Amino acid sequence: MLPLKEKDKVIVGKLLACGCCARCVLRFCCIGVPDAYRQGHRETLRELRAFVENHNWQKNVAQLEAPCKRSRLELEEATGESEIEDEGVCVVCLGVLQHLSDAPQAVQIADAIKKEKYQVDTLVLSVSLPAQMCVREHSCWLHVKEDVRAKCGALGRRDVIQVKEAFKWIMQGPLARELGAVAVAAKSPLEVSVCFAHPETDADCHFLASACPDCFKVSKNKQSAFTRMAVAKALEKIPDNKFLERSPCPPSRPGSACAPQEVRCVHASVFVAGRYNKFCRSLPQTPWFINGQRRMESSVEELVAAPVLAAFGARGFNFSSSGREDVDVRTLGNGRPFALELLNPRRSQLSPESMKNVQQAINASSQKIRVRDLQMVSRDATSRLKEGEEEKTKSYRALVWTQKSIREDDVAFINRIEDLKVDQKTPLRVLHRRTLAVRQRLVRSMSADLLDEHHFRLGLKTQAGTYIKEFVHGDFGRTKPNLCQLLDTHTDILELDVESVDVDWPPALPD
Repeated sequence: MLPLKEKDKVIVGKLLACGCCARCVLRFCCIGVPDAYRQGHRETLRELRAFVENHNWQKNVAQLEAPCKRSRLELEEATGESEIEDEGVCVVCLGVLQHLSDAPQAVQIADAIKKEKYQVDTLVLSVSLPAQMCVREHSCWLHVKEDVRAKCGALGRRDVIQVKEAFKWIMQGPLARELGAVAVAAKSPLEVSVCFAHPETDADCHFLASACPDCFKVSKNKQSAFTRMAVAKALEKIPDNKFLERSPCPPSRPGSACAPQEVRCVHASVFVAGRYNKFCRSLPQTPWFINGQRRMESSVEELVAAPVLAAFGARGFNFSSSGREDVDVRTLGNGRPFALELLNPRRSQLSPESMKNVQQAINASSQKIRVRDLQMVSRDATSRLKEGEEEKTKSYRALVWTQKSIREDDVAFINRIEDLKVDQKTPLRVLHRRTLAVRQRLVRSMSADLLDEHHFRLGLKTQAGTYIKEFVHGDFGRTKPNLCQLLDTHTDILELDVESVDVDWPPALPD
């Protein structure tokens, strides 16, 4: 039995008379029992009619667009029933709940999931509905508002059960049966969204644009200004009398049902982290394009990501790291920490052994890079890459040329320098992508090993974000002080290596 009360009879009769389907009637009666929606629509309609038949149901039903007498007789002969069948599309849900046939729609959704080959044991089901459905629901609410408040003064429009909620209640069981081992849950990394559209009634909400113009703003990323959020906002603002002047109440009967246009499957991102070494002086960290033309055939990002994408079946990725090196700079030592965000992966988990296999595949793919400590991490853990960005220290080794001859006392001078504050105006070479500013950085220590009278090895330990090349050659005076000033001669940097990035993340793994 449906959990209806005596006070619901007037509401049920008015809603059935204006063209609401049985399940929408339950929604407006604020029935929050999922099983009430899971029983067949025809059976629910039968119960609703029995519920109101002693309360002028015959008078109300005369307002319905009933089939002609001949059609009704033919139906009675075919089914052995004398009930009046509900014909026409629901004026509120546009047939989404009314014509919800469990098995066929469950098969359609399940086939879309199986086609994508997700390896999951749960999913969450969501529904995308036309914005005009909000207008129709508001119209129907105004039609029965006084009756609802007579039933219970505390009930409001927000207490009406949402179409999305009812859809999920009905579809969860059949969909779980079609998918077998995959359960429909309240929370899951895999979201399956069923998208409905109903072009016939698109214009239902257009009047709101003139009534509440500030709610509708055209955006380049939106196909229409009439989003559900914008329409809902407008319905909150428009007075009831203004709404009733511009929109029929109850809503008019549509000629066709709302049909699912698309089933979208999106898995939450998975995150993989590690450390990389770069041994090549002609390999950029990320793909390098100048004026739309690619300059290098590959990059660290691509070499690392390709085997990981294949292992997780991901459709894309975002790469981030603890700083970056220039194309001609090597990264040695324990390497540079990095993280990959894998977009819409088909697999959400890999065993530690499988992750080792992926790491080996990366290292075998090229002699230019090497990866270590490859592991799965949480989204929150990736914030360690950016925490204390300017407090981190990095160590470098550079080959420096000097115009004038240098002596051992110059080397001794360099070795004594500690905690040197340097003001660096945005270098000319990165000015096209970084804001013009003066940034103060700290050179914590330096060491020099003399090779000959014009060359020495320079070791530096600096605050993260220090531009080492500009500190050596001065960048036309944009970095002050610089090595040219300190040694009183023109200097230039010939080679540069990153020797360590002092970030204790991700955790080291045993070999």
